Amino acid sequence: MKKMFSINPATEEVLAEFPVLTKNQLEEKIDLSASTFEQWKKVSFSKKKYLMKRASVILLKEKEKLARTITLEMGKTIRESLMEVEKCAVVCNYFAEQAENIVKKEIIKTEAKESYIRFDPIGIIFAIMPWNFPFWQVFRAAAPALMVGNTMLLKHASNVPQSSQLIEKIFLEAGFPKGSFQNLLIDTSMSKEVINHKYVRAVTLTGSEQAGSIVAATAGAAIKKTILELGGSDPFIILDDADIKKAAQMATSSRLIVTGQSCIAAKRFIVNKKVADEFLKEFKRLFEEKKVGDPLSLQTDVGSLSSKQILKTIEKQVDDSVKVGAKIVTGGKKMAGKGYFYLPTILINVTNNMPVYHEETFGPVAVVFVVKDDSEAIKIANDTKYGLGASVWTKSKKRSERFIEELESGSVFINSIVKSDPRLPFGGIKMSGYGRELSSYGLKEFVNIKTVVMEN
Repeated sequence: MKKMFSINPATEEVLAEFPVLTKNQLEEKIDLSASTFEQWKKVSFSKKKYLMKRASVILLKEKEKLARTITLEMGKTIRESLMEVEKCAVVCNYFAEQAENIVKKEIIKTEAKESYIRFDPIGIIFAIMPWNFPFWQVFRAAAPALMVGNTMLLKHASNVPQSSQLIEKIFLEAGFPKGSFQNLLIDTSMSKEVINHKYVRAVTLTGSEQAGSIVAATAGAAIKKTILELGGSDPFIILDDADIKKAAQMATSSRLIVTGQSCIAAKRFIVNKKVADEFLKEFKRLFEEKKVGDPLSLQTDVGSLSSKQILKTIEKQVDDSVKVGAKIVTGGKKMAGKGYFYLPTILINVTNNMPVYHEETFGPVAVVFVVKDDSEAIKIANDTKYGLGASVWTKSKKRSERFIEELESGSVFINSIVKSDPRLPFGGIKMSGYGRELSSYGLKEFVNIKTVVMEN
């Protein structure tokens, strides 16, 4: 019997093990999801609203237990895990309140007696989700999907099986019908079977570029819609008129969130040469102040990386870049002892022949570039295959407008770090994926936009 293991990355201790579903068990779950959809799509918005708000209440009531599970399974600090659970409650409340209005009938005046657009649920949505935000990534996809009348099957990352089990339990405790949201403990190899199943209508994936390419190809061959939120190498651009201390503080927060394992974390820091020394000095000080250690301690600032493989990858990216000329300002090595810990690291003198220039660094590593002007800043910012988010720091509205227009990314934040908000669409361009999550745009990704025309 195949098994899935939950391992604490801070101690390397095996926490729990779970049997992987058999093909027959998987088929039963898909059948249940399909039959539940036929009833769930008819449930009133008022009832769905009530249930989604119940899920929000449960999340807040049990947030300490849920946050502890997140931290134990993937290594982020307990403070970050608590904030993640709280944000899940927010997204549940947002779509509970807004879904009915977002998908209300839209009247369009034509020559016909009556013409309008309606938004209908499409069926089973297959969600393939990552470990870095094991609750948030799921809830931000599930809340809108369920509120509009779809059902969902979840294939979570293999290293967070306890989190995935808890999410299904929350929906059941809230009163959602059995089969409306189901967790699938399956191998990655079984995902193709789910995607190709006749009852599954669409796929949403947050994950690596490689995973996105495979899933998109499989779904495309079956003529099924996909939403992909993939990697990022977000630029954090500091102009010479910026508030340098604030920029350095926010740069540190953005780079080190989830120990640097976030797709929308700032990863490339592009600084005008006039303020480069001041910024780098403050940036280095803040990095070295951060306490790395036990993720369950409220005093810890930076937890462990999620796995041994992630640690090996970030070590290799840094070491290979240093071999060809990159300079370590601080950090640059793993911590001694048990657990997958890597010190917060800043690199300079980075050129385009280095791994840290072209590859996404999924760990606490910041790459700093010094530029002569705004044009060079934009050129380096866009010199990447990714296009998820971008952050620009300046006191000039006029200068910021140029960056807003010319940066190739799904979002641009001025004097703020990139973050997701249920009220705003979230997603990227280029190799960061396509489609949008959250807001009215995300809600309408998985509906049938049906045109209705009535004549006499």
